[in-house]
Amino acid sequence: MEGGDHLAHERNKAEFNVDDMKIVWAGSRHAFEVSNRMSRLVASDPVFEKSNRAIMTRKELFKNTLRKSVHAWKLITELPLSDDESLMLRHFMDQPGFLDLHWRMFVPAIKGQGTEEQKQKWLPLANKMKIIGCYAQTELGHGSNVQGLETTATFDPQTDQFILHSPSQTSSKWWPGGLGKVSTHAVIYARLITDGKDHGVHGFIVQLRNMDDHSPLPGITIGDIGVKFGNGAYNSMDNGFLMFDKFCIPRDQMLMRLSKVTREGKYVPSDVPRQLMYGTMVSVRQTIVSNASIAMARAVCIATRYSAVRRQFGSQNGGIETQVIDYKTQQNRLFPLLASAYAFRFVGEWLKWLYTDVTQRLEASDFATLPEAHACTAGLKSMTTSATSDGIEECRKLCGGHGYLWCSGLPELFAVYVPACTYEGDNVVLQLQVARFLMKTVSQLGSGKAPTGTTAYMGRAKHLLQCRSSIRKAEDWLNPAMVLEAFEARALRMAVSCANNLSKFENQEQGFSELLADLVEAAIAHCQLIVVSKFIVKLEGEIKGKGVKNQLKNLCYIYALHLIHKHLGDFLTTNSITSEQASLANHQLRSLYSQVRPNAVALVDAFDYTDHYLGSVLGRYDGNVYPKLFEEALKDPLNDTVVPDGYHEYIRPLIKQHLRSARL
Repeated sequence: MEGGDHLAHERNKAEFNVDDMKIVWAGSRHAFEVSNRMSRLVASDPVFEKSNRAIMTRKELFKNTLRKSVHAWKLITELPLSDDESLMLRHFMDQPGFLDLHWRMFVPAIKGQGTEEQKQKWLPLANKMKIIGCYAQTELGHGSNVQGLETTATFDPQTDQFILHSPSQTSSKWWPGGLGKVSTHAVIYARLITDGKDHGVHGFIVQLRNMDDHSPLPGITIGDIGVKFGNGAYNSMDNGFLMFDKFCIPRDQMLMRLSKVTREGKYVPSDVPRQLMYGTMVSVRQTIVSNASIAMARAVCIATRYSAVRRQFGSQNGGIETQVIDYKTQQNRLFPLLASAYAFRFVGEWLKWLYTDVTQRLEASDFATLPEAHACTAGLKSMTTSATSDGIEECRKLCGGHGYLWCSGLPELFAVYVPACTYEGDNVVLQLQVARFLMKTVSQLGSGKAPTGTTAYMGRAKHLLQCRSSIRKAEDWLNPAMVLEAFEARALRMAVSCANNLSKFENQEQGFSELLADLVEAAIAHCQLIVVSKFIVKLEGEIKGKGVKNQLKNLCYIYALHLIHKHLGDFLTTNSITSEQASLANHQLRSLYSQVRPNAVALVDAFDYTDHYLGSVLGRYDGNVYPKLFEEALKDPLNDTVVPDGYHEYIRPLIKQHLRSARL
């Protein structure tokens, strides 16, 4: 059975229309068509070949990334592709490189923080890629604490210039992607100093390299920070370091939309509200949540297909062994991750809507919903990226020993994904921001100011603090109102308990630092409630296609009930549910696993991932795993010769001397 579809028997079991589910997953027919077309364009183009990344040296990998990036840019301009299409093309290229930072960080920074004149000067160059930019904020000694950055930009009224300087080793810019070897320009964040006064951290557009020969300009020390985790992964990116030695730039290269420095050196804040800056952060974090669902879906797709191909134990009298996916232990680990991929997808869709809504309000100078949107995106970024990193690693284990092979696609996926737990806000630090927001919301409950958006449930504090769950039988756990009430009661009671404990401290800040661990847990409970509630809202909307809604309903309740199982301590200690209700939830969960089982392979087919994008022998669409594992093994350079290099030097003398000594 060399050719053909080894998973056809699985696909025939599906109780829903996969093509309709593909559109639900993509978000719309248009989004599906763009994604489908771009993934196939990349898969069919030999320049984007990626199966040899494991055996490349760092230098070869980097050069290969440059080749791919420039080829992608050529396609974008020559075909030409729309913004949506070019974003998808870069995504399916599946190799971190300078294009991402240029378009995602450098260009938006100029758009968001530059004046009209600055935009007219810099954006045409950036849009045509006549300059290549990156975003240099993080320093060797400071990441999340942006206020602690040390690089200085001191205004010199004599020359009408800023003098950029790195006063210490820890002030070296460290980590920005694209900085090490590629970027010609950067948006640099530095402490603005005029007339001896420190005005805090501001952004500047800085040319780093000579436009003719790419050598660093005098006063700039720059390079790559070295090999990172994984084989290919982020090693295709030139994350860099940068130090300034009294490097001068013209005054008009300070990004001056929010504040400016006059010719005389006077610091003048503009009347543009600083809150507009947060809009960008909301946007970046919203993208990260969407990407979490994509990475989780990739891992789950590989593990689900392979679990259906792999057979182990359970044969009677030498008969056929059991498919691994039929074991409840496998389902109990795998299906909640499948449900999480869908859950994160839908909360990502909702965040996209939220970003649009907040942006419109900001432009009308309405900042009311901003703190809540900010807390919500921070918390969801943290929760989804942590869950996805753990989920990818769990999928690797679900594939047994073969999951450890590079060609399974999982070690590489983990290595390239895991930095998401740290960039754009360390995950624990972000949950503490959410906790601060929750404590503030709880403290205002008596003031008549009703909480809004994702904290609206806190307005029903009186009911939620005393209600008892009315679940009597296992099926009650499929009642959305009852499930939501349990999650709301848990989240609110944990937040109120933290607030009560805080109030026992005379010094609030000391109390906060004592209770950090509890506060993080309260924040996570709140974020999980958001994901569950948005999944339920999705089910209440119109969902087209035979059997599609039913599958999503099963996944929604697997997601919710598995969280209850995992965080049972929280639900029981807050009295949100009883131990009897918890065992009913477990009973319902087992029944849901049985309902998802025949649909599992079709549910991962709905992600519409090409074999090229998955990059996994174990997750191949046709399930033809074992012959392909051999093919991959034989490609390894170690197998180029039968006798290894080093045999005559080391192995032969060893064996021969043992044989000689044995005769004595």
